[in-house]
Amino acid sequence: MKKKLVIIGNTSNAKLVHYYFTNDSNYEVVAFSVDQKFILKERFCELPVIPLEKLEKTYPASNFDVFVAIGYTNMNKVREGLYKRLKSKGYRLPNYISSKCSFLSNETIGDNNLILEDNTIQPFVKIGSNNVLWSGNHIGHDVIIKDHCFITSR
Repeated sequence: MKKKLVIIGNTSNAKLVHYYFTNDSNYEVVAFSVDQKFILKERFCELPVIPLEKLEKTYPASNFDVFVAIGYTNMNKVREGLYKRLKSKGYRLPNYISSKCSFLSNETIGDNNLILEDNTIQPFVKIGSNNVLWSGNHIGHDVIIKDHCFITSR
């Protein structure tokens, strides 16, 4: 049985995250959520868009995980703020690590990380929370990536 996931966002990043979680994870995406003022349509990728202000009532943290699918807007501060907001409400924020990523580290990794295909994560790499590692990076051994980073390709 697949876990239920709500994606936070309604732009191209959210569409991409929807694709990855739908096609390469044990999650079923059930909805999208953004602050009411950012709702452009009631549906996105054929799923409902719920006001973030009503998320707890409609999709409670006890039954649903969330993933913040916001890019590097305002130097990652928007993604960081949403991440902290949802963590404080008790939501679990899973990682997406592509099955096409060479993830060789046994070190700890935070949550709400988006690690796309063709990344090489060497041994002893530590990764914090709420990061984006776009496709095609080589993260060398013993590197520490803290929280709320966006690492572009190559």
